[in-house]
Amino acid sequence: MEERLQKIIARSGVSSRRAAEELITAGRVRVNGRIVTELGAKADPRRDKIEVDGKRLIAESPVYLVLHKPRNVVSTLADPEGRPTVADLVRGAGARVYPVGRLDFATSGVLLMTNDGEFSNGLLHPRGGVPKTYVLKVRGVMDEGDADVWRTGVELEDGKTLPADVRILRHEGDKTWLEITLREGRNQQIRRMGEATGFPVMRLARLSFAGVTSEGLLPGKWRLLTVDELLAIRKEFGVPKRVRPAVDQAPAQRAKQPQRPRTHVGSAAPRDRGGERGERPRAGHATREGGRDDRRARPSDRRERGASGPPRERGPRERKRPG
Repeated sequence: MEERLQKIIARSGVSSRRAAEELITAGRVRVNGRIVTELGAKADPRRDKIEVDGKRLIAESPVYLVLHKPRNVVSTLADPEGRPTVADLVRGAGARVYPVGRLDFATSGVLLMTNDGEFSNGLLHPRGGVPKTYVLKVRGVMDEGDADVWRTGVELEDGKTLPADVRILRHEGDKTWLEITLREGRNQQIRRMGEATGFPVMRLARLSFAGVTSEGLLPGKWRLLTVDELLAIRKEFGVPKRVRPAVDQAPAQRAKQPQRPRTHVGSAAPRDRGGERGERPRAGHATREGGRDDRRARPSDRRERGASGPPRERGPRERKRPG
């Protein structure tokens, strides 16, 4: 079945659909050896050979995960300065996944990652209005009047921000803790809002994105999104187009789980010295079932331990000769 070329590229995880369009118009995409620069071009991902920068696209099963991004980690797959990246934290995902948007180097919290470019583009498009909730600490004592400025919109150099939900949590001396929910994604928007209103941001963490939280995840840990979470996102924002059964995501989950030692059915707990697996019980000793070993003791064993029962009468040849 033929589909638009940019959709195929986005679904392969190479880029978002918008970035895929730029790849096409730049002449970096080939179909069956021919360069394609038309955005309306279609191809069959099963039959056609599709290449981006000379590398053939190989369709991967879609993977959707949430990472609890720590502070001082870059939200990119590589960093020219050599700083740690989110790619280092999700190597066991079973696919090459990309961040859905970004979090600042010093910001922690929820970061969605996927190899589904269409899913990423759907959540980042300005018309989507996807909610992102943060908790932050600012310098200064903010009152409800100050918070109203944030609620109605703050004038920035690139225009006024959209209305936001703001809740004052508590005051700590000359500092204020807030919770804010945005429905747009400008670069470093909250920090810029703080600077513009005289409340510099000191700490910032994202609590949820599109309703997905990092509850139960320590910083640096990740988990796959559940089917229920994906269905809820699709109902609200239209992506992903198809929610696959959980079994399709099993390879990524297995990669993350620690290996457990194998235990054979019926195996006993480790025994004390002399009871290694495969060793035969000593003559006369209790067996694993609790009974006595029915093997006869060897003559050497009888001499070492002494024979039980009445003494054996010696034969004529064994009688001691007079001295």
